[in-house]
Amino acid sequence: MSARPPSPARHVLIGYLTRELLGRILTTAAILLALMEVLALLEQLTPILERHQGARGIAYYMLLHAPLLVGGTLPLAVLIGSLVLLIQMTTGSEIAILRAAGLTTPGLTRLMLPAILALGVAGALIDDQITPRTERALASWWNRTDPHPEAGHGFWFRSGMTLADIGYVAQGGTTVTHVDLYQRDPNGRLLRTVHLNTLRYAHGTWIGDGGRSLEPTGATVRTATLLPAPAVDHGWPAGLRPTDMIRLSMDTPPLSVATIIAILRGHAPASQPPAALRTALLARLLTPFSFAVMLLLALPVVYIPPRSGTRSWLPVWCLGAGLLFVVFQGMLRALGNAGTLPAPAATLPGIVIFTLAVCALVLRIEER
Repeated sequence: MSARPPSPARHVLIGYLTRELLGRILTTAAILLALMEVLALLEQLTPILERHQGARGIAYYMLLHAPLLVGGTLPLAVLIGSLVLLIQMTTGSEIAILRAAGLTTPGLTRLMLPAILALGVAGALIDDQITPRTERALASWWNRTDPHPEAGHGFWFRSGMTLADIGYVAQGGTTVTHVDLYQRDPNGRLLRTVHLNTLRYAHGTWIGDGGRSLEPTGATVRTATLLPAPAVDHGWPAGLRPTDMIRLSMDTPPLSVATIIAILRGHAPASQPPAALRTALLARLLTPFSFAVMLLLALPVVYIPPRSGTRSWLPVWCLGAGLLFVVFQGMLRALGNAGTLPAPAATLPGIVIFTLAVCALVLRIEER
């Protein structure tokens, strides 16, 4: 008996499994996305209406916030969709028929894996190319419609050897108020402190309305009054745009791989520590493998006896294992963001441990 179906039958089987698997995953993702959109909207509905944005503002918020939620729902959708498909195939005796035709459980996994990896690549591309743009656009709209931007929180960012403390941004990032610049030498010693009252962006240039500077010289401190002039003349980092100020003002902005690499090389300003950026970069690259782990965690349900049907607790345990994987990865990533663990140790162990655990479980069941 052949270990795998003939080539034509194999192509038909791959097409069938891919179609059925993606259909269930995308349906599950749509349901989870709708639930998360409703929960997010309940939190922001009152501020949107207070800003007189109405139904158009609600629709705009939901549209721009959707890509970020897709990144959070897809892993669980892969797990639940795979569970649903494999349970239906098991209780409908389809798995038994495939085994009788010579298809093993690892062979079934190989047939389903291309669809999962392709979905993982698509999810990574959404997180890399679409989500950063939509979240910046949403944050810019949110800032532009804020009637009291001065009530917002301040933030810090670094650009080269300069540290910047910003009071708040307004008008979609085109106005920056209460700016303190701390200019340092390559050894980290303070060279000069510059305070700028307000910066406004116009015609590709930041213009300051004046301020003051403090420069330590030996045992004394030299002070100077700054007249209105282009902000770059006073040490403001060159090349910053309103979209950059919006990104820097966000607590945890989603970043593309290109932006992360530019920040790590010192070519772009950043408000996050390098450890968090390296962890985010490696996690983005490993997204397809995380999706593959979710498929593997659903695999044990193929061993449910057909007569047991939905009375088996195995799907519940598989779902619990998937949630444990998400929590475990989140804990490791938090340690990586804090710099406690290096980026590889904050992203790889969960994938390796859960993959080996599922493989060991499948091999043990196969030996019985």
